[in-house]
Amino acid sequence: MTQQHDGGPGPVVGLVMGSDSDWPVMEQAALVLDDLGIGYEADVVSAHRMPTEMIDYGRTAADRGLRVIIAGAGGAAHLPGMLASVTVLPVIGVPVPLKHLDGMDSLLSIVQMPAGIPVATVSVGGARNAGLLAARVLAAGTDADATALRDRLAAFAEDLRGQAHAKGQRLRDLTRQRRDDRSPDRQG
Repeated sequence: MTQQHDGGPGPVVGLVMGSDSDWPVMEQAALVLDDLGIGYEADVVSAHRMPTEMIDYGRTAADRGLRVIIAGAGGAAHLPGMLASVTVLPVIGVPVPLKHLDGMDSLLSIVQMPAGIPVATVSVGGARNAGLLAARVLAAGTDADATALRDRLAAFAEDLRGQAHAKGQRLRDLTRQRRDDRSPDRQG
């Protein structure tokens, strides 16, 4: 059953995964979409265990109002590519790390798509960046919603910048204190 999260008039991002065990990774995309006020639906759509439903999901996504699909999968990771083969919407693949091969198998599976079936791919476990990439795709428009989303993304980037400055200041303070503590004047 699809779980919908309200960010406006209806979900515009489909957040799907091959198994509910992928949710701890994929939830990071959901959190950033929530933070940016972007409506999404989340569901399990296994390429191997529910191929008919997976194809139906991809074929009907645009008609249901979705504008971007984020698909996470581990192992053979066929879900992103199969969805991309049946929809004209942008698909962002998230390689989900499993206990064997640490997600490298998933990464290589998703990134090696044949010509004509594009899938944007983020890092192994990079669902947060997938959510941010989906937001940027949605912000590329010229309507009021896209403009407002660009403003929220700019504020998000400014917040990251502030966090990085604060971390730099803490490190400078720490090393300055260490230097001061080791100076000959203080060693008595």
